Amino acid sequence: MLNPEAPPELVAAHWINAAAGADPSLSGLKGKVVLVGAFQMHCPGSARHLLPQLARLHAQFQGDEVAVIGLHTVFEKEDEQTPALLEEFLDDNHFHFPVAIDKQNGGPIPETMDAYELQGTPTLLIFDRQGRLRRHYLGQVDDIRVAAEVMALAIEARDAPRDQSIALERRLASVLVDPNDHQHEHEGGCCGGHSHDHEHAGGGCCGGGQHDHDHHHGHHHGHDHSHNHAHKDEGGCGGDGGCGCKH
Repeated sequence: MLNPEAPPELVAAHWINAAAGADPSLSGLKGKVVLVGAFQMHCPGSARHLLPQLARLHAQFQGDEVAVIGLHTVFEKEDEQTPALLEEFLDDNHFHFPVAIDKQNGGPIPETMDAYELQGTPTLLIFDRQGRLRRHYLGQVDDIRVAAEVMALAIEARDAPRDQSIALERRLASVLVDPNDHQHEHEGGCCGGHSHDHEHAGGGCCGGGQHDHDHHHGHHHGHDHSHNHAHKDEGGCGGDGGCGCKH
C-alpha cells in the first residue's frame, strides 16, 4: 500500500528535457515543492489541461523552490505514444519542463503508475519540501487552487514539524472552496475509463489502474478527485475534515 509519508521514487526508462547526466529524482529534489503530472499524449484532459497547466507552473515558479515534472505513463495505444513521438509532441507544443517516460514492467500498468496506485490520466501529485505526498488529483484542478497549495507548501519550512503541517492544512481548508461544492462539466476534461472505483465528471479520465485508491486518507469525489494526504495517520487527522482531509 502506498505510504504518502515515504512515497516511492519515480521509475523512468528515459528522460526528455532533463539536463544531461542530471536526471531529476524525488530524493534529489527534497527541499523543494515538487509537482508531478501524469499524462498520456492521446488523453484529451492531459493535452488540453494538465500539460498547459504544468507549463504555466514551470514558467511562473522559481526553479530553486518549485520543481515541475511530467510523467508519461502509457497504458493504452503504446504504438501511438512512442518516445520519439512524445519528444516531437513536446517540442511542437513548447513544453520544456522535464518529462520522465514511465518504465514498462511487462504488465499493462507502468512501474511508477502502479507504485502510486494511479487510476488514470491526467493526474497531478504534489510533494512537500520533505518529500511527502500531500496532494493527489485525478482529473482537472483549477490553476488557482494548485497555485495556492504550492505557495502554502513553499512557505512551510523545510523541516516543519507535523503540528505545523496540520495547522497549514486547516488553514487551507478554511480558505479554499471545496471543489465538491461546485460540480462542473469540463469539455474533454478526461477521457474514457477502464474498471476502477471512481465516477469521473466531465467524461471520465483515461483509466488504467485497478486499485481501489483507499490510502486511509480523505477522498474527494468531485470533478478533481483530490486525495488530501494531510497526515491522518499517526494522529495527524481524525478524518473529520479538521486538517483539510474531507470525505
